[in-house]
Amino acid sequence: MITIGSRGSQLALWQARWIQGRLEEAGETCRIQVIRTTGDKITDVPLAKAGTKGLFTKEIEEALLAGEVDLAVHSMKDLPTELPEGLAIAAVPERQDPRDALLGMKFKALPAGCKVGTSSLRRAAQLRALRPDLEVEPLRGNLDTRIRKMEEGRYSAIVLAAAGLKRMGWEDRIADILSTDYMCPAVGQGALALETRAGGAAASLCRTLDHAETRTAVAAERAVLAALGGGCQVPIGAYATLEGRSLHLTAVVCTPDGDRLIRRNASGDASRAEVLGRELGQTLLDAGADDILEAVYGGS
Repeated sequence: MITIGSRGSQLALWQARWIQGRLEEAGETCRIQVIRTTGDKITDVPLAKAGTKGLFTKEIEEALLAGEVDLAVHSMKDLPTELPEGLAIAAVPERQDPRDALLGMKFKALPAGCKVGTSSLRRAAQLRALRPDLEVEPLRGNLDTRIRKMEEGRYSAIVLAAAGLKRMGWEDRIADILSTDYMCPAVGQGALALETRAGGAAASLCRTLDHAETRTAVAAERAVLAALGGGCQVPIGAYATLEGRSLHLTAVVCTPDGDRLIRRNASGDASRAEVLGRELGQTLLDAGADDILEAVYGGS
């Protein structure tokens, strides 16, 4: 019996059940244990001001280390770049759509002064850089809660990850998909992380679910984040794609008000994914990202 640890949101449970299904197809018996995380408990404060890494993973990782669960299913973008000693990412399944999606109306149709909601400092910063005329405001809650708030008229539009909407079968609610050319995704967005105790039986079982191309792309993105010293709730985006053995990586760091955005690119052999990520992170720091991040951390 494999016990899978998961948050209790609709999307988190969908992801955990999807992994459960893949493992049971391979002949394993699984159960899901719901664990409430710090991020689930903090609902009245913007995530960027919560002031801690691992908001949506810490309690699940503690359960892993204590042997209460054997496998954790995370959204990769929630997982800090530094894992607790004794834990490892056993598999990274094939990525869903990494882009951000707009609900409510198309991006070009948003009227000046309209209210756009997002839970992400990264999204808010890039929206303000693209459209300083918009009123970008914090939006918390699970996927269905955020959509309900928009439908109640509190926001003209909201920005969510396309992957979550597609996984939930809510693709028809998407008004617009935001191109990665101007809205750089979060590190690991659209990908899942299967975290286990290092060297344990669950780690071996999960390896069949690993998707090499996704793991390589995500490794490059996470290396950017690690080089920048960033957590999951800072105005940093990174997105990698592979063409054969060539990896192409874009990353951005932006001030929360959108006044200053630094974007840089790198390409190289996919076997050097993490090196490319670290080098691109350093390039961003040299270009002034250190000042931006210092201001964000100092003001949080």
